[in-house]
Amino acid sequence: MQQYLTLLQDVIENGIAKDDRTGTGVVSVFGRQARFDLRHHFPLVTTKKLHWHSIVHELLWFLQGNTNIAYLQENKVKIWDEWADENGEMGPIYGKQWRGWETRNGAVDQLQNTIREIRQNPDSRRLLVSTWNVGDLPRMRLAPCHVMFQFYVANGTLSCQLYQRSADIFLGVPFNIASYALLVHLVAAICGLRVGEFIHTFGDLHLYNNHREQAQTQLARAVLPPPTLLLDSAIGADTALEDIRAENIALRDYQAHAAIRAPVAV
Repeated sequence: MQQYLTLLQDVIENGIAKDDRTGTGVVSVFGRQARFDLRHHFPLVTTKKLHWHSIVHELLWFLQGNTNIAYLQENKVKIWDEWADENGEMGPIYGKQWRGWETRNGAVDQLQNTIREIRQNPDSRRLLVSTWNVGDLPRMRLAPCHVMFQFYVANGTLSCQLYQRSADIFLGVPFNIASYALLVHLVAAICGLRVGEFIHTFGDLHLYNNHREQAQTQLARAVLPPPTLLLDSAIGADTALEDIRAENIALRDYQAHAAIRAPVAV
């Protein structure tokens, strides 16, 4: 995960001081990219311990097309609590757009359609899923940060590139990397492919001013060996996305330094 630490150092050294929506203040760079070869390791940060349980359940929540945090709360995941309304609703955010983008002719399951195309037309250049639904943005409790991802099939492997318009380098990005790496593994298993690369492309990549000390602590730590992801052999061609469960996903040998606390900018 040296790629992540290099990005973090880049933001600290080259970031421009800017205001932001939350009023916290950031240093920010624009237009960066990191590449992770999923064939050789699973890209989970080891210089601070991440809550793997939350990463898994958040992704499953998206895959279900769910937008109410009740599922997350039932599984003791609190990462969306600050944004939900009094009924736990988030509006038509990621899960809704992935699995049920509304059109005049009914809802479109973008992700399932893309999986079908991967199976039937793997050379397609239209293996895309978008969350930036302009008509729905006003009803979202938080506009999507990771706005579009594209799959690519070559030599029996599945790769994915994510475009993230806004990225919190200290708190958010480590979760995003692990979440999309896990997504690639799941889709590859469903489509009978091996994993390839995860490419993470950033628009506004920023460090909040009240995360600077924590970032320096993390940069001073040694990188530890990466963990191994294990998927249940039951995940295969007949698996529905919404039927994948946390118990189908396991992480082995995750060694990490202690977690580093930092406030969330809401």
